[in-house]
Amino acid sequence: MQQPGISQRLYSLDALRGFDMFWIMGAEEIFHSLAKATGSPFWAAIALQFVHPDWNGFRFYDLIFPLFLFIAGVATPYSVGRELEKGTPRKKLVLRVVRRGLTLVLLGIFYNNGLQLHPLSEIRFGSVLGRIGLAYLFANLIYLYAPKKKQDLVIMGSFVFLLLGYWALLAFNSAPGFPRGDLSMQGNFASYLDRMILPGKLYLGIHDPEGLISTIPAIGTGLLGILAGNLLRNSPLSQAARTMRLALTGAVFIVLAQLWNTVFPINKNLWSSSFVLQVGGISLLLLATFYYVIDVLGYKKWAFFFTVIGMNSILIYLSGHFIDWEYATTGLFQWLGQWVGDPFNAVLLALCYVGVKWLFLYFMYRKKVFLRV
Repeated sequence: MQQPGISQRLYSLDALRGFDMFWIMGAEEIFHSLAKATGSPFWAAIALQFVHPDWNGFRFYDLIFPLFLFIAGVATPYSVGRELEKGTPRKKLVLRVVRRGLTLVLLGIFYNNGLQLHPLSEIRFGSVLGRIGLAYLFANLIYLYAPKKKQDLVIMGSFVFLLLGYWALLAFNSAPGFPRGDLSMQGNFASYLDRMILPGKLYLGIHDPEGLISTIPAIGTGLLGILAGNLLRNSPLSQAARTMRLALTGAVFIVLAQLWNTVFPINKNLWSSSFVLQVGGISLLLLATFYYVIDVLGYKKWAFFFTVIGMNSILIYLSGHFIDWEYATTGLFQWLGQWVGDPFNAVLLALCYVGVKWLFLYFMYRKKVFLRV
């Protein structure tokens, strides 16, 4: 989520957040429309990257959610860390972190269920925003209570413990009636515990991709972001050396993810430990690239398009509940689609759909109106 009050602001972080949100504000439909319009195997292969796998496996679309959580972690040393250095009491910061985390959980419930009254059995409590809120909360608590001189060591130890502990939990247990270590949707232990613990309904009936138990390794994603933020903000290394360390660590994580994938498959639904390493590695590589180009080399103008999105990420995520973007796009540009005609009118309207959203965000940016939690 948007992190308020960041000093020494990383322009690359706003741009990277905007790059991430760009793909879920309608950009993926551009490629789906291109695939349909052209019938090209190339565009079909690209479009496939914007569809989640049914269970195991990895596609680009799986990166969007964890990258957002990783970015929230990167911002922590620039926001919470700055407040600590200014002398803000730790207790006050803990209360602030808890408030933000729980606010995101409540926003997630609203996003799933609206403001209508539902029977408890029909309410879905698991959500994208809820997972971000809980993972942000616990990752920041670890950051706040880790001794300053051993902070990175404690955070890295917590990261490793969470990933190994989650693997052990699933490897040595299963749902009743399934062999130990079963990782199917029906048989895995995390989904079974969610069915036992979570009130209301699960997204897929027997499984929720934003369930409670699989939030445990998601905390690791937030911790990894905090480690990256500490490196960028506090390391005595040169900017080029920081970039190289981010990139090399990212590459190592991707290799480790492939190795772990052989026994603990990369799986977004379970947020498996190998998935954490996979998306963490790619996130580190993306951060290294954006940081080097924007903050080190100083090439910022090209990223303005993404920065406008990144500065109001929570607003554009929630906006579909109070703005009918499809109606607005059709009303403004249907004539243009008719003029172009089949089969590329759908591609053009998909571009216009993203453009209308961006212009709205640009207006808010110019007015300095930012929705923050």
